[in-house]
Amino acid sequence: MVLFHVEGLPVGWVAIMLALLASMGGFIFGYDTGQISDILLMDDFLLRFATCSTPGVASTCAFSTVREGLIVSLLSIGTLAGALIGAPTADFLGRRRAMTTECVVFIVGVIVQVASTTVWQQYAVGRLISGLGVGALSAAVPMYQAETAPPQIRGALTATYQLFITLGILVAYCISIGTRYAAGSASWRIPVGIGILWALILGIGILFMPESPRLEEARLSLARVRGLSSAEANDHYIIQREVEEIRSSVEHEKANRGSWIDCFRPQNKTLYRTLLGMTLQSLQQLTGANYFFTMVLQCSKPWGSRTRAVNFVCTFGGMYVMERFGRRWPLICGGVWQSAWLFVFASAGTAVDPVTHPAVGKLMIVSACLFILGYAMTWAPGVWILIGETFPTRTRAKQGSLSTAANWMWNFLLAFFTPFISNAIGYRYGYVFAACNLTGAVVVYLFLYESSDISLEHVDMMYTDSNCKPWTSRQWAPPGYTSRQDLIEQTRAAEEHKESEIDGTEDRIERSNPVPSNLKV
Repeated sequence: MVLFHVEGLPVGWVAIMLALLASMGGFIFGYDTGQISDILLMDDFLLRFATCSTPGVASTCAFSTVREGLIVSLLSIGTLAGALIGAPTADFLGRRRAMTTECVVFIVGVIVQVASTTVWQQYAVGRLISGLGVGALSAAVPMYQAETAPPQIRGALTATYQLFITLGILVAYCISIGTRYAAGSASWRIPVGIGILWALILGIGILFMPESPRLEEARLSLARVRGLSSAEANDHYIIQREVEEIRSSVEHEKANRGSWIDCFRPQNKTLYRTLLGMTLQSLQQLTGANYFFTMVLQCSKPWGSRTRAVNFVCTFGGMYVMERFGRRWPLICGGVWQSAWLFVFASAGTAVDPVTHPAVGKLMIVSACLFILGYAMTWAPGVWILIGETFPTRTRAKQGSLSTAANWMWNFLLAFFTPFISNAIGYRYGYVFAACNLTGAVVVYLFLYESSDISLEHVDMMYTDSNCKPWTSRQWAPPGYTSRQDLIEQTRAAEEHKESEIDGTEDRIERSNPVPSNLKV
């Protein structure tokens, strides 16, 4: 069933359900990372796993910097390995079955954590195992969404992955508040154990969604996403055109199946795109978003929780921005905007102590919220969208895994070393992230091609067109079209012509088979 039309083209309810359900992989990621900061402060958790100067008294218990860093960051080590494992898994099992398998791995890790009693190493290993599932999902989900979503709304649907990450962080915080004062181990075992529910929703539900049209029957998968029946798909112009593009691309890729080594070959800008994806994912971590969440929590605990809500709400704006304005300019503007507020934050905190100067503390909180507004609307969703649509089919899974692994590597490095660096240089650490944001804006301008509004096959053609440069890529259009707007208009016209033909056929049938007068009501 067609739910609505975008630029004159049909979009079915399956496309929306597919995006939301697959994005549960992002929700799992956000939930698992969002709960640990609160769990580390719970009395029962401290008594069991921290070092206590007075046994049985939680107020005397504390984690060493190294122990806390390992408990928090071992998840990132697991996700790094999981992201690399995710590529062969997604290619071998298919996108849907791979996600189900990865949910099972995550559940095993949760069980290991919940079963922990007094050995902190067991809890940390459980987070490592969960990380394997989370990392593999982070590589598979954006790729699956990009391959199945209609090009006209691919940006918005893929951005739901980031939206659900922020929702998962927010839900984890709310559940932790509710269990914080529960008796005994229930305070931390309940929020950890609830993670199994989210994995079951994704692992079971995704099996009812269509497989990527790049892997299985393309016509049927595309028809379901467009809200059309299988019979309609056989004669539908849009479906026929997309199927032919996919078939041509897939046949070529099967004849030249890509390996890990092929991700680093310069032909067809494959190496270029691998390094670009890894760089963008690294720079997303180096924007300093996680640093901001931590520092604001230190300045004001109530505002630390509110920034999570700001992050979630503003991501809705990001879905619109990335669809309306493309990929390049939001990332460029976002990098400059974020850098400006990091400079304000770092300068204010370095000049005076925000704890003893409430006005300065409020300025830092405002600058943090404005940073998060920009981040949630640009770099947060934008990079995940690009990971799904930048690479060619033959190496897409592997390049996506390498890029996501780069994200997790920097996630681990920042999570582990930030406490040491902050203790050494204080708020001046913000200047480092400000410079990284400016670097990100420059990298996007010089190297990223505009991939909105065109199919994944056309994105590949654009990158391999020697006459197309990143800063002119917005004007690039597939052969046979003068511009991307011309592509949209011709497609819309073909769709309207097809509908008028159907209406005309129905009229002719009705005229040739009139209802007898004695049967008319």
